[in-house]
Amino acid sequence: MKNTVFTTAKIATFAVTLLAGAALSLSSTAAFADDNYCNAPKADWQSIDALKEKLTADGWDIRKIKEDDGCYEVYAIKPDGKKIEAYFNPASFELVKEGD
Repeated sequence: MKNTVFTTAKIATFAVTLLAGAALSLSSTAAFADDNYCNAPKADWQSIDALKEKLTADGWDIRKIKEDDGCYEVYAIKPDGKKIEAYFNPASFELVKEGD
């Protein structure tokens, strides 16, 4: 049976790769929070019903809308049939982030 020997160079390479990956994932996750697109005062917010009406008129099939970290989080199906999770500024209804 052959013994596997981990050299110092292999361990160091692994550690650097692991740290680089962790740093990259942390920086990409924090980008949305740092931009803080949804920082409008609550008094300036438009209603969820108004957003639903706008998106429905644009052809979206709305499944759910809720507040999340100062944004309106929307779960819907776009006119092209794709499911979407999207975040809107509640004062301007500007789309600030979207995903699948």
